[in-house]
Amino acid sequence: MNVSTPKPTSDRKLEESRPTDLPSLPDNLSDVLQQGPSQHSPLRDTLLPKPSLTHVDTWIFDLDNTLYPHDAKLWPQVDLRITLFLAELCGLDGISARALQKYYYHRYGTTLRGLMEEYGIDPEEFLDFAHSIDYSELLPNPPLGEAIAALPGRKLILTNGSRAHAEAVALKLGIREHFEDVFDIVASGFVPKPEPSTYERFLDRHQVDPAGAVMFEDIEKNLVVPHALGMATVLVLPKTIDPFREAAEQAPSVAPHIDFMTDDLADFLVRMRGG
Repeated sequence: MNVSTPKPTSDRKLEESRPTDLPSLPDNLSDVLQQGPSQHSPLRDTLLPKPSLTHVDTWIFDLDNTLYPHDAKLWPQVDLRITLFLAELCGLDGISARALQKYYYHRYGTTLRGLMEEYGIDPEEFLDFAHSIDYSELLPNPPLGEAIAALPGRKLILTNGSRAHAEAVALKLGIREHFEDVFDIVASGFVPKPEPSTYERFLDRHQVDPAGAVMFEDIEKNLVVPHALGMATVLVLPKTIDPFREAAEQAPSVAPHIDFMTDDLADFLVRMRGG
């Protein structure tokens, strides 16, 4: 994706600051989102509004729909497995199980958390069931691997999923070797993002200074706490609308806790590395 980065003013070098204002989104944003950010889409000009991440020495990545695109069809499988788990556990039909799943997701942050609170289920059993999926459509991504490998400093995965799922995804993408570690839902005590305690546990375990870190996420609300802690934040958008996710979870944002937006993670990393 070719996106022009705004030039700094003559008396302000790129390394000296990170501007906080974002450009206005296009008036025809709904049409743009339906079409996806094509080569001539006005949405492309709203991405990468900040000039530099030169202060960053720790790169933190969410997993699902961040490190891989939705057309790999992994998350719909996980989503369906969660519905099946609820149907079997509660003796519900598919529609009712789906409704309960979404209720738990919105109330507790994850369906797993809702099931632990309401039913006291074994979380390990749930995670094993939910992530028993087919990874065959997830292909290696050499450009992403090269971009991550070239980043200076540490690279970590912070996910609401399981370590096994994260390892499987990273291995299929061909990027596992570039990451120091995975911080999963088990490591967080089964408390999901965006709860502040999850980020605090993560920072403490890996001795990360948030002032020198950047967080990449596909869900806007999961970047509120990282931004408040002092991290730079990047909202990763889908190139095309994902029919399996809520529209509000894949739209551009001008919220103050969003420093950057991109729909091409590998390209973004290359551009940021280049200054």
